Amino acid sequence: MIDVVGLYKTFPMGGRELVVLNNINLHIARGELIAIIGASGAGKSTLLQILGTLDRPTKGTVSFEGQNLFQLTEQQQAEFRNRRVGFVFQFHHLLPEFTALENACLPAMIQKREMADVIGEATKLLGEVGLADRLHHKPGELSGGEQQRVSVARALMQQPDLVLADEPTGNLDSHTGDALFTLLRQLNRSRGTTFVIVTHNDKLSAQADRIISMQDGMIISS
Repeated sequence: MIDVVGLYKTFPMGGRELVVLNNINLHIARGELIAIIGASGAGKSTLLQILGTLDRPTKGTVSFEGQNLFQLTEQQQAEFRNRRVGFVFQFHHLLPEFTALENACLPAMIQKREMADVIGEATKLLGEVGLADRLHHKPGELSGGEQQRVSVARALMQQPDLVLADEPTGNLDSHTGDALFTLLRQLNRSRGTTFVIVTHNDKLSAQADRIISMQDGMIISS
């Protein structure tokens, strides 16, 4: 589904180049749940952002079903992100004035889909993530784990092929984090959605189909 070939990402720093990603080569199959691990600064989040076209590589290619994503126009990349990719971040980024239901609906509202369909689908998704009785609560009325579940529902709203999650359990206690990861695993299996998850949690990464370990911008094991 995804092929990464010869990927580099560098930044200018004090008259020299800081190498953040160094010759990354990676194949991700449809339906996999992959955990990316490594120390802070290893390049995990940068790789995730490039996979989602939120950042551009300095060199190399990222192909999705045979299409080089960085040969697309900015508008085409935006369409790709909205329709084919869901994002879950460490900080949930929910709109505080919107209810759980309204937050989950946002990606489909951007596409100006029929609202009756959107509300029905978002209601079903929030039920799947265990929030059927919290639809009309705003983020400030939800626990941290509940807020993150809303962000998972939002990520799945467009029925994406790929979900990219950057430390989704990082701000949760261990029990809540375990429950969220179990939910992601269940959604991966029931929906066949591909998940790529950056995590520092060895216990959670051990449940993935494959662990990719990064160090100094390179993949050292997979």
